[in-house]
Amino acid sequence: MSAVQTPQELEALAQKLGIACREQLGADEVATGLLQHVPLTFARSNLILPLFEQEGVITVAISSASGLLLLDELRLVFDKPLQALLLPTATLSDLINHVYAGVSGTAREVLQELQGEDLSTVATEFNDPKDLLDLSDEAPVIRLLNSILSEAVKERVSDVHIEPYERDLLVRFRIDGILYEKLSPPKIIQEALVSRVKIMAGLNIAEKRLPQDGRIRVLVAGRDVDIRVSIIPTYYGERAVLRLLDKKKGILSLADIGLGEQGVRVMERMLNRTSGIVLVTGPTGSGKSTTLYAALNRVNSSEKNIITIEDPIEYQIRGIGQIQVNSKIDMTFASGLRSILRQDPDIIMVGEIRDAETAEIAIQASLTGHLVLSTLHTNDAATAVTRLVDMGIEPFMIASSLSAVVAQRLVRVICPHCREEYRPVEQYAGITVPEKLYRGRGCDACFGLGTLGRTAIYEIMPVDQELCSMIIRRSHAGEIKEYAVAHGMRTLRDDGLLRAAAGITTIEEVLRVTQEDYADVPL
Repeated sequence: MSAVQTPQELEALAQKLGIACREQLGADEVATGLLQHVPLTFARSNLILPLFEQEGVITVAISSASGLLLLDELRLVFDKPLQALLLPTATLSDLINHVYAGVSGTAREVLQELQGEDLSTVATEFNDPKDLLDLSDEAPVIRLLNSILSEAVKERVSDVHIEPYERDLLVRFRIDGILYEKLSPPKIIQEALVSRVKIMAGLNIAEKRLPQDGRIRVLVAGRDVDIRVSIIPTYYGERAVLRLLDKKKGILSLADIGLGEQGVRVMERMLNRTSGIVLVTGPTGSGKSTTLYAALNRVNSSEKNIITIEDPIEYQIRGIGQIQVNSKIDMTFASGLRSILRQDPDIIMVGEIRDAETAEIAIQASLTGHLVLSTLHTNDAATAVTRLVDMGIEPFMIASSLSAVVAQRLVRVICPHCREEYRPVEQYAGITVPEKLYRGRGCDACFGLGTLGRTAIYEIMPVDQELCSMIIRRSHAGEIKEYAVAHGMRTLRDDGLLRAAAGITTIEEVLRVTQEDYADVPL
């Protein structure tokens, strides 16, 4: 089946076949009631899709001349006249995945069908990833988990929590950093549901006393999704958390992660150095790994030898050697880092500095002609210096090696489809509130949340000569931050307030994620 690539080829084929053509077609133009007559497997394998009915004639999308041969089969199904509409192959394929995902049974609907069925049935592991939309006829517990995962992907969920309690079972979705209760399946299927997760992740279903970690790879509506699985034993049974990583989104650039023009310029200046260490700081879930991957993407080239040690490896990057931490065989950050230094690297990325040993090796590497990128758990940029000192690293080594510290937080982005302007009436201590702010009303595009996605706010602290002197004198974090702000550093809160004034996020969101540094400001 030949793919139509250009508008000119599309138009030429349409004229040859004597049918109409379109380059794009929205999912809202598809009458979903027609889909129940055409199985997904048939539509996907033949690239054919019933679209809508007008004046008794059903329009069917095809992508090649061979699609016309299938119209006779569909006429028997619908018992109505049909007319063909030519669409590009990629457009039609995406449209099929999208519309069938929208009509597949929700997890709540599957729950209603579970009554009276054998809830202990669990299917065997599939070796190759299958599209969850194709598995609608599987056992009930499998259908339930498939529906949960399908909805999670559709609703931009980052984590799915399966939580057992005394009398019930709870499934919660984390969307844009906030947990929402999704549904409460019957307690009786708890073990079967968790066992199904274990089978998909290749874990031991008989082991219920120890924590287990694994990975699942599935397709949902044609999208390749990597799922990191963590299972721990609790008082009321095993609790599972599934972290979803959509591989289709790929690695973002420095400009895409929210740094802004000034931040990109500063980061690129630091990344162009041949030695030194750049630290990215923030709490868990603040987007540090995304920033590191964006930095690696910026410096990756055939002239450089780049090696990373990570826990876990979230994205595989062509041209970069990536090592997975494995504590069971003593492959720690520190031991892996020692091995990396014998591989003649130009740039090293250490997923996280967790202890003094890793910190010391990373700093030594930066002093011996390597550019080192890593993360550290601190609230702001200035505190990273005192954290390293507390680990036992000599101040003169920190001053000699540290190029910059980047602190960050993730804030929810106002949905552009329902964003509205308002004039704030609430006052916040110590903050000059703009005359106009923005918020989301909630709409279908954002599932009524008023937010759609997240972006990062940053503070970037380059280490200059005076800061080196302050580090050697063991100045405390407050003094270091005061100096950095006086010399042009924009704090996390200031960066967030600029985003709020620009209508990117809300002022409440900025105050929520920066409250640790400003405990005196009421929320």
